[in-house]
Amino acid sequence: MSLLSPDAVFIMMNPGSSKPLIEVNNRVHVEAILQLPISLVPTKPDTTQYQVMRLMHYRQWGHVRVLNLSDLRCSKSPEFIKLYQRLEADSNFESHSIFSDARKSELAAKLPKGRKKPIVFAWGLSEKLNPLIERCLSRIPDNRTTKGLLEEGTTNKYRHPLPTLERDKRAWLDKMVRHCEE
Repeated sequence: MSLLSPDAVFIMMNPGSSKPLIEVNNRVHVEAILQLPISLVPTKPDTTQYQVMRLMHYRQWGHVRVLNLSDLRCSKSPEFIKLYQRLEADSNFESHSIFSDARKSELAAKLPKGRKKPIVFAWGLSEKLNPLIERCLSRIPDNRTTKGLLEEGTTNKYRHPLPTLERDKRAWLDKMVRHCEE
């Protein structure tokens, strides 16, 4: 299956509360994960994805791809963090992340081919994401254009598109519109 070339790729924490609109088989045996075909399904967006759509509107992007530090679907960040930490500690299983060693070819197919198409980092500020963030950053080629609102005083924490306060949501959008013009 050929994937449509995106105008930008966003890398965020996890799928959050977005859900497929059709039934999908989410049960996969560990040994079968690498044989799964790439499939696209319609989804019900979550509020974070609407914020990304606003940026798409202002940047006149027709298609963006969202990759996540983890494929584990969990709408509450603290619960997600416990889940991924337990999975990796108890089972030594890292393939829940497209940035794992086992999924290198899948990642290569989903990153933009051109250097000018931005990769937007937007995974949030939690220190507990460091193992996933480090794994991700080690897989992004140095020659790629990257964007994101780096938190002051950090080297790898990028503001999430949907902060709690409405004024901060607008500020994120305004800053990202300007940042992506640079």
